[in-house]
Amino acid sequence: MSEKQTRSIHTAKSVTIIGALINTALIILKFIGGILGHSQALIADAVHSISDLFTDAVVLVGIRLGKRDPDETHLFGHARMETLASAVVGMALIGTAIFIGMNASLNIYHHKEYHPTVLALWGAAISIVSKEALYQYTIFIGRRIQSDLIIANAWHHRSDAFSSVAVLIGVAGARLKPSWHILDSYAALLVSFFIIKVGLDILRNTLREFLDTAPHPNILNAIERCIRGVEGVMDTHDIKVRTSGGLYQMETHIVVDGNLTVVEGHKIAKSVETCLMDEIPAIGHVIIHVDPKIDP
Repeated sequence: MSEKQTRSIHTAKSVTIIGALINTALIILKFIGGILGHSQALIADAVHSISDLFTDAVVLVGIRLGKRDPDETHLFGHARMETLASAVVGMALIGTAIFIGMNASLNIYHHKEYHPTVLALWGAAISIVSKEALYQYTIFIGRRIQSDLIIANAWHHRSDAFSSVAVLIGVAGARLKPSWHILDSYAALLVSFFIIKVGLDILRNTLREFLDTAPHPNILNAIERCIRGVEGVMDTHDIKVRTSGGLYQMETHIVVDGNLTVVEGHKIAKSVETCLMDEIPAIGHVIIHVDPKIDP
């Protein structure tokens, strides 16, 4: 494992542990605020935060397993472990949303009354500020170390911030006009839709990776421009790219002068590899086939 990978793992673990500690504090705050502040929406938000703790644990396991070096049974490494962990995060989000949505729907149907106090209002406000700050920090780290798993967990933090915004609106409305007490349950229902959206987005991205879907055409065009710009490359074809653990694994054929020696052709191939590694940040593994061009 390279020094860069070791630093990335350490950074990913640190940001996840910080998130877990903040989530623990928010769970306590939301349950106290929800129970004493008479807010079903804030209690539902606390349950959402419990799912955050679960996903933090999944992320830590995914980081540990996904960064292992290749072995006899995993010749391309274990990066797909991170992808699998991201899928678990997405499913956890959807499961949490279904629970919250069903509970809120039943309360709306039975006209269950909740009259939240100012304590619930403060609990939601503190949660919004904390989770948005945690999202900004985590998404910055995830993009810097190019980890889809950390980015997915960042969106989990933001979904909690979104849900707390809905809670804040519902609680504020119920306090402004007590006859609007049902707003608290509607806020909880709205929370569930926010969470499902984020969960489905994460699952869609992991499914694309599991199915070896090609990256965006802009990426493929950038790769081709990089290859064709290397001195000695006469043409390129059969560019194939897939994603694994947020990094691109690719292979391509380059055409060089057929009169070159094997050593000279190899040097051109290494120059192409260096260009790709330098110009395309998310390139993780490259295979280059050298084809000779022989004039008739």
